[in-house]
Amino acid sequence: MAEIYDRVALIGLGLIASSMFWAIRRAGLAGEVRGYARSAETRETAREIGLCDRVCDTLSETVEGADLVVLCVPVGVMGDIAVEIAPLLKPGATVTDVGSVKSDVIAQVRPHIPDGVHFVPGHPLAGTEHSGPRSGFAELFDNRWCLLVPVEGTDPAAVDRLRRFWEGCGANVDEMDADHHDLVLAVTSHAPHLIAYTMVGVADDLRRVTDSEVIKYSAGGFRDFTRIAASDPTMWRDVFLSNKDATLEILGRFTEELFALQRAIRQGDGAHLHDYFTRTRAIRKGIIEAGQDTDAPDFGRGGGKK
Repeated sequence: MAEIYDRVALIGLGLIASSMFWAIRRAGLAGEVRGYARSAETRETAREIGLCDRVCDTLSETVEGADLVVLCVPVGVMGDIAVEIAPLLKPGATVTDVGSVKSDVIAQVRPHIPDGVHFVPGHPLAGTEHSGPRSGFAELFDNRWCLLVPVEGTDPAAVDRLRRFWEGCGANVDEMDADHHDLVLAVTSHAPHLIAYTMVGVADDLRRVTDSEVIKYSAGGFRDFTRIAASDPTMWRDVFLSNKDATLEILGRFTEELFALQRAIRQGDGAHLHDYFTRTRAIRKGIIEAGQDTDAPDFGRGGGKK
């Protein structure tokens, strides 16, 4: 793969940024990668494991001369970072992000992007429950989707260049408008995370009564909820506050469906339950056929980072 950007700046050095670095290195997508994290401890860890060609102690050093600047921080602080880096950006550079919400990020970041700098919001649909600089691995984006959400008036050449970059990282790339992205993600990611957090919270309450049985006898269903609910709390707090309307809409519909299932159980309506479960089973089959998961008993995760 040919080099696409001379210098890439990664702001925030968690799972996504560290995986981006290893994917960039694997495919030779950039001449130099600089990284920055607010926490001195995170920067020290990054240096220790060889994450980034240069780990910087200031934002100005990180973005200086960068052709691509990637905001890999929680969505709640992206606007603050944009204010800080705006005067430092090289003309012709591209700024992108990896946030799970797009409308709010665009509202926060776009006003601060100077003329002559391209802003192409993005969202790689990839992750694990692990966080921090040590959690990244080059294969994270392989055959996963990355959604680009170009704002009106964006230079198509800048979008195409970023598309080729993400394809070089192993991802499939699609484009989507911001509001639609936020609704889709409320269904596929945000609401499921909230439901998982809730179920694990209920079990935690029960554990006070049942001692350690909830932990000891965890079957597959609950265990998978706990995997989702182990995700980074700061990131998810910001996601729900930033994608409030779409998440509340989907949770409202979820609640209606839940009440209908409660009624079917109460009334002994086996036909309703069987039909519902048959329909939902087909969704799982579709996900496997699309290559977005495996039907292996451990979902192909094998107890590793994936």
